[in-house]
Amino acid sequence: MNKLLFVINVDWFFISHFLPVAIESVRRGDEVHLACGLTDKKEYLESFGFIIHPLELSRDGTTFVKEFNSLIGIYKVIKAVAPSKVEFLTIKPVLYGGIVSKFLNVNKKVFYITGLGYIFIQKGFKGSIIRNIVKFLYYIAISGKNSKVITENSFDKKLLSGLKAIDDSQIIIIRGAGVDLSQYEYKPEPSNRVKVVMASRLLKDKGVFEYIEGAKILIDKGIEVDFELYGDIDIYNPATLTRKNLQKITQEGYVKLKGHTDKIAEVFAATNIVVLPSYREGLPKVLVEASSCGRAIVTTDVPGCRDAIEPNLTGLLCEVKNVYSLAEKIEKLILDERLRKSMGKEGRILAEREFDINKIVVKHLEV
Repeated sequence: MNKLLFVINVDWFFISHFLPVAIESVRRGDEVHLACGLTDKKEYLESFGFIIHPLELSRDGTTFVKEFNSLIGIYKVIKAVAPSKVEFLTIKPVLYGGIVSKFLNVNKKVFYITGLGYIFIQKGFKGSIIRNIVKFLYYIAISGKNSKVITENSFDKKLLSGLKAIDDSQIIIIRGAGVDLSQYEYKPEPSNRVKVVMASRLLKDKGVFEYIEGAKILIDKGIEVDFELYGDIDIYNPATLTRKNLQKITQEGYVKLKGHTDKIAEVFAATNIVVLPSYREGLPKVLVEASSCGRAIVTTDVPGCRDAIEPNLTGLLCEVKNVYSLAEKIEKLILDERLRKSMGKEGRILAEREFDINKIVVKHLEV
């Protein structure tokens, strides 16, 4: 029996993005181990037959002691499990796991790059220094003939290829984690007052403030439209919005805060336009879900976001951090019903071709 070990930052992210791959691995006869930070999902994950290994991976700080403990924790799990294959997912597991696995006998390693992070497009001297350090760590982590790398967009593939750590043939693009299309049905958009929705973790680099400002511009202009924002703050992320920020948004009244939802397909069914003004992504699942539901999209012209749509066919691209560009693209879709509906239909076609979870799982397991 093959032993397959997944190493990822936290359990809920594994469930939302990679659970079908692990379930299919069990079905095919693998002994599947999962090492991750745990919230309250341990019993749920064990119900699928996975063997769970708790990891302490800090998300709220970068002190030497915390990071060294994370690295040692990954080392101990790999040594104890002695897997025939390991897949590292998310930044710290990729970097730390890749480094410590050099000292262990791992036959096959897969590094799934869910996004290289905002540091890779950040400007300035400090950003340049940190970026070069992180590039060096990636070089060490992923190098080797027994490594494969999965990226979600062409920008990340080009950047990793430029490190010269592995051959181009070892880097594969898979456009996101996919969705179960049976759970995200295409339905005609509602015909009453236009509704615009953004759904994401409430982080500054997701473009939340730009979304708020864009809504202000259009509503103050007299356009009849409703704006909603779904998602929660993330106290472990330094870019999170604060409770004070949320109070201000509520008081201003331009955008309705709706909190977290587990029923995003139902939300999109009652929506006309989906917006994500993020600064950078791997390939945002929320845009895949929006396309699957047949909704026109406005997103930023940055790595990951641009790869999640077919520009001018399934959605529109705006300039990153430019609230006027964002407002202009949203307004275009508000006013042009025919274009909006056409993009929604094309989005569903794109989802069926590229984002079907069944196709994604097959591609993933081939790697």
